[in-house]
This record gives sequence, C-alpha cells and structure tokens, in this order.
Amino acid sequence: MTAEKTREWLSSLTIYWNIRILSIGLLGFSSGLPLLLVMGTLAARLSESGVSLQDIGAFTLVTFAYGFKWLWSPIVDQLPFPLLCRLFGRRRGWMLASQLATAGCILGLGFSNPAESLWATALWAIALSFASATQDIVIDAFRVERLNSEEMGAGAGVIVLGYRLGMVVAGGGTLILADLWGWAGAYSLMAALMGVGVLAALILPDPPLPTAGEATPRPSLAEWVRHAVVDPLRDFAARRGWLLILLFIALYKYGDALLSAMSTPFYLQMGFSKTEIGVVTKGFGITFTIIGGLGGGVLVARLGIMRALLVCGVLQAASNLLFAALAISGHNMPVLMATIAVENFTSGMGGAAFVAYLSSLCSLSYTATQYALVSSLMATARTFLASGGGWLAEQMSWLQYFLLTALAALPGLLLLLWLMRLPQTPAGVSAVSAAKD
Repeated sequence: MTAEKTREWLSSLTIYWNIRILSIGLLGFSSGLPLLLVMGTLAARLSESGVSLQDIGAFTLVTFAYGFKWLWSPIVDQLPFPLLCRLFGRRRGWMLASQLATAGCILGLGFSNPAESLWATALWAIALSFASATQDIVIDAFRVERLNSEEMGAGAGVIVLGYRLGMVVAGGGTLILADLWGWAGAYSLMAALMGVGVLAALILPDPPLPTAGEATPRPSLAEWVRHAVVDPLRDFAARRGWLLILLFIALYKYGDALLSAMSTPFYLQMGFSKTEIGVVTKGFGITFTIIGGLGGGVLVARLGIMRALLVCGVLQAASNLLFAALAISGHNMPVLMATIAVENFTSGMGGAAFVAYLSSLCSLSYTATQYALVSSLMATARTFLASGGGWLAEQMSWLQYFLLTALAALPGLLLLLWLMRLPQTPAGVSAVSAAKD
C-alpha cells in the first residue's frame, strides 16, 4: 500500500470524532446494556437464589420480545408517544420513553427477589425485554435516518462497539458489583447507566419527517393498518431481488452461527478450563471485536457496502479454519488466543458491514418497521440454522465440523455475488443516500 493510500485510510478514521457518530456509539451502549441483565447475569442470580436448572432454562423464554419486535414496530414507526414526541420529536420521544421504561424495569428486576417470588422476577424480566426491544427499534430507525450515506459504515461500527461495551458492563460489571453491593445495588447502577443513552438522545436533533409516506390521521383502523403494516412490506417487496435479499440475510452468517453454537463445548472438550475460556473469549477477545467493528466501518466507507460485505464474508469463513487448527493442536493457549483474536476481529468487521447493509435496505418512510423486520429475520434465522449444530458435531470430528462451518459460508457469499450484479433499486441504498444528502 502506498503512502498516499495509507493516509487516505487513516483519514477515514477521523469520521469517528463526528458528534453524530459518537452519539450513535452511546446509543449502542444503551442498547447493549439491558440484554445480559435478562440473560446470563440473571441466570447467575437465579442460580444463587436456589432456582432449579429447569426453571433457569425456562427463563430464556423471557427474551422472546427481541425476536418479535417487528410485531409492534409499526406503532413505533407511525404513532407518536403522548407528550414526549410533541416535546422532542417522533424518534427522540419514543427513544426517551423506552429508555426511561428500560431503566425502571431494571430497577424493578433488581429489587425483586426470585427466592421469594419467582413469578414477580419473571414479569419484571419480560417487561424489561419489551422495553429494551422497543428501544432497539427506535435507535435503529434513528441511526438510519440521522446519518448520511458517508457516515453509515462508521455508524454501524460504533453501534457494534457501544453494544459490546454495554454487554461487558452488564455482564462482568454487574457480577462484580453484586459481590460488593448486592443485586439491588448492582442493578440500580445499571439503571443509572441508561442515562448514557438519554444523554445521546438529547444531544442530536430529531431526524426530519419524510416528505412522502409520513403518518397522517386515518379515517379507519383498516387504513391505518394498511399504511403502518402493509405499505412497508409492499415497499420492501417492490425492490429488485427482494426474495434473494431475504435469503441472503438469513445465510450470510450461517457459518458463524454454526461456529458460535458449538464453540464452548469444543473448548471444554479440548481441556480448557472455564476460567481460561472466560478470560480469553470474553476479556481478551472483546478487544479484537471492538477493533474489528471500527475497521469494518472504515472498510464500508472506503469500499462501499457490498464489496465490504464480500471482503468480510471471505475473512469470516477463513477465520473458521483456525478452529480446525485448534482442534488439531488440542489444549494450546497461544493457538487459542490467536484463534479468538482473528475470529473476533473478522466477526466484528462482518457485523459492522452487515448492520450497514441492513440499514441501507430501509426506506425513510418506514424505517423502524423495515429494520425491525430484517434484523428479526437475521436473529431468527441465526437461531434456527444454528440449532442443528449439535447434531452435526456428533456425526463428525471437530476438525471436520469446523471445515464444514467454513463451507457453510459459501451459499451466503454466492448470493452476495448475485446481488452485486443487480442494479440498485430506488428503495435501496441510493434512495437512502439521496433523501439524506
């Protein structure tokens, strides 16, 4: 790479100091913070309270709101939240409402006692999932509408960065604080940290209303449903290759999903202790995820979304081969660290490019509804496709399994090459760019 090219790539990093980009990173933190409070951290609390493993397993159902947030996304997209939307705008009003609700539910969950009333704890966890999923809907819409086309890649990078940091704080941070202050004190601080997202919501002005397709008073429920639910789906289906787009969304991270589903059992069978796994995968590895996320944002800015997706997809598939090398070497800490570093780096890059791609699919008139739809499809497909990973792993050696996970990335990459040949539709990337610039 020439010195001039190096300077061009380094200059791309300056976009991360843009106040809009920094604020989006804060919103990512606010979005990632609640997740583990109803998942891994809550499971640790339930276990400490003497809840049976069967009941702890059943508690995973409290997070169903994240997979079905598209069901109420039209309400967030088209109806104003009373008073707050009038004071702060339609996106910031909903954002502040969902953030305050999330903070309140975190407090309620923190002060509930699963040893005394497991149902009360479950209800607070369900409420927190709904409030947090609603926050995700409006933050995604706000990000797509607030950033211009040149900022989309950086915005995707910092939202991944902020989200991961929020998960780290809610995971390890809450556990440490629970030892010092008890669960109520730890959850109280997590509720206070939702103020980070509130601050970000107050920094940036509300995105302008779209000039076409915006919500107007409707004479009947049927017409409102048509505008809020049917029109966004019809708009999405109007673009060229929309079925291929949906299939690509489902398959792009197929290899990564198979890998993630079986990684922890693999580590344990290789003889790594739970402490070694935690320190390397959660502590050491998160650094490379963050660096990869930021690098993915730069790659999108320099190469464009589609070519960045191709580069990241190839790198993600290649990184799976390092797990095959680890399967050969066995219990080897240097190889484990190298594997985690490369896999997390490429996964962070691919995640940022993929978020930018999903954002580019949304029309400004229906941002919240369409992004909730495509992101829910991504999450649901990832869960469903990864569910067969255990059966596959039992049928073959670990070496064969990880070679298979690399091959599983090929269908998504072939679909991507096909999509790159299709001309852009007015509802796609060019429409988003033109409407914002």
